[in-house]
Amino acid sequence: MRTYLDCIPCAIRQVLDSVRMITDDETLQTEIVQEVLGLWREVDMHESPPAMAQKVHRIVRQRTGVADPYLEVKNRFNALAMEMYPELKETVIESNDPVETAVRLAIAGNIIDFGVNAAVDEGLVEQTIARSLTDPLDREALADFKDAVAAAQEILYLGDNTGEIVFDRLLVEQLPLEKVTFAVRGAPILNDAVMADAEAVGLTDLVEVIDNGTDAPGTILESCSASFQRRFERADLVISKGQGNFETLSDTDEKIFFLLRPKCAVLARHLNCDMGRQIITRGGRLIRN
Repeated sequence: MRTYLDCIPCAIRQVLDSVRMITDDETLQTEIVQEVLGLWREVDMHESPPAMAQKVHRIVRQRTGVADPYLEVKNRFNALAMEMYPELKETVIESNDPVETAVRLAIAGNIIDFGVNAAVDEGLVEQTIARSLTDPLDREALADFKDAVAAAQEILYLGDNTGEIVFDRLLVEQLPLEKVTFAVRGAPILNDAVMADAEAVGLTDLVEVIDNGTDAPGTILESCSASFQRRFERADLVISKGQGNFETLSDTDEKIFFLLRPKCAVLARHLNCDMGRQIITRGGRLIRN
């Protein structure tokens, strides 16, 4: 997915959010924003939004000396989601279709995205969970997903954000665990999950967890490590969670199932759907209305 003009103000807001988490020094905040604005004069609008975000947030980390501006937020939402986990797991187990329920909850977890919405709080997460169990879901795509899981020999599950990965755990537990590898980011970026987060929420106790070797808020394959690229190619089913992974992989291949909630108007238009809709789609296809 390419970068649109409306992505630019969102990217600047992300920078402000990040810098304000680190410092109250308005002079430094201004200098960083001005430097980031300069990048946009040379941006290739054919690149994905996460490709630009990768460059932008490297500047934030270099100028402030803070390696993980969102660390406190990440820890808070991992802890919040883990508090919810026992009840949500019971919901999955007691449902008529545990896989469908786990898919719905995994998609609901995608609301925890500080790259798109810095105002995420516990109330919004709880509201999204409640809606997720009854909101429309493409049943044909869900059946296709179940068939692909049954046929797969190697499943690569691409995680997205902290907190959200607890909801992913609910779905991972419904998959053939011996076939699943879960992937996180290779270095901190926004509130995206890294290896320490996978360990904190127990994913490393369930399945093999790897990192993708890069600090982009998505999966830019050419930027990922060679070992991750080999694992991606080897997998016969890829489950891609979240907006950043969709933006970077939607033009790739039919073996990818995307699970997400579009949280901005740009992506909703790109997908031909309403904002906030539960999406399960294969190979980046447009959504059937």
